[in-house]
Amino acid sequence: MMKYDDDVKRRLKRVEGQIRGVLKMMDEDKNCKDVVSQLSAVRSAADKAIAYIVATNLEKCILEEQESGQDTGKLVQEAVQLLMKSR
Repeated sequence: MMKYDDDVKRRLKRVEGQIRGVLKMMDEDKNCKDVVSQLSAVRSAADKAIAYIVATNLEKCILEEQESGQDTGKLVQEAVQLLMKSR
């Protein structure tokens, strides 16, 4: 089971704040380019959170697999597939 640390939670709270900001911009009828720019920042922040979660989990799983003498190649393949699916 994955334990999510405070860093990833902070990242997602920042995304949550960005989304609220975008909604406020829309309510205020802000320029479309500005709204899209902020949404791109939201997407980028979400992508970074995904990468952080996958990398942290992968590191933990690889260490566990190495300790038990298992092959870690499958874990790496699964992590890559997970990252590709999130795009």
